[in-house]
Amino acid sequence: MSLSNRYYERPSRFSEAEWNARIDLAAMYRIFAYMKWDEAIYNHISLRVPGEENHFLINPFGLHYSEVTASNLVKVDIDGTIVDHSDWPINPAGFTFHSQIHDKVENGHCVMHVHTTSTLAVCCLEEGLSYSNFYSAQLYNKVAYHEFEGITVHPDEGERILASAGDKPVLMLRNHGPVIIGANLAQAFALMWLVNRACEVQCASMAMGKVREIPEAIVKKCTADSLNFNPKYGAGADVFAAMKRLVEKQDPSYKR
Repeated sequence: MSLSNRYYERPSRFSEAEWNARIDLAAMYRIFAYMKWDEAIYNHISLRVPGEENHFLINPFGLHYSEVTASNLVKVDIDGTIVDHSDWPINPAGFTFHSQIHDKVENGHCVMHVHTTSTLAVCCLEEGLSYSNFYSAQLYNKVAYHEFEGITVHPDEGERILASAGDKPVLMLRNHGPVIIGANLAQAFALMWLVNRACEVQCASMAMGKVREIPEAIVKKCTADSLNFNPKYGAGADVFAAMKRLVEKQDPSYKR
């Protein structure tokens, strides 16, 4: 076995399924860093551990997304207790609502939260997301809203966030930023891409004048036709694979 293969060999304390999930999640953190969706050491992406009920993986609090690796991701239970050992704590603001979603939403396998300028700006608008461009047209009836309550460190707000989300995969935290709930890592990424692009275009178009809303019948059709919700077409798997190849070329250390 070569030195490089030994370097990325699966540690014995992780099952093969967990190790593969860790590699994919670490890759996603590197993708977020590449996309400039990171927020210094803040914000979070979490993923359920395959085959382990009520355990999920989240980033170590204190590391930049470009420093996240498969082995330093932190495994926690629904109560926020770190499972096994970690040299790093977790961000309480991330645990509060991620745990509620992972615990209560059957298909809530992946949860993403960002503070990108465009998404946060739209969360600050009274009218929220405008169905006025190609990207937002694919999100019709997929978006919910939650009123701002401050920093999300109080457990009882996690319950209200869950109630606000209902059955929607996109939750816009008012004055704060979006939360994406995905059936898997790839789908959550595809939805986050849509939300970010929709908000970027909305901010640009609103800066020039009044936006032209797309008729309801058309946005319903766009959402129904969107590949992002169709497992037959990967539901984001292809774009995730492409982006993973890109960060692999840049720095494969995420697999460590």
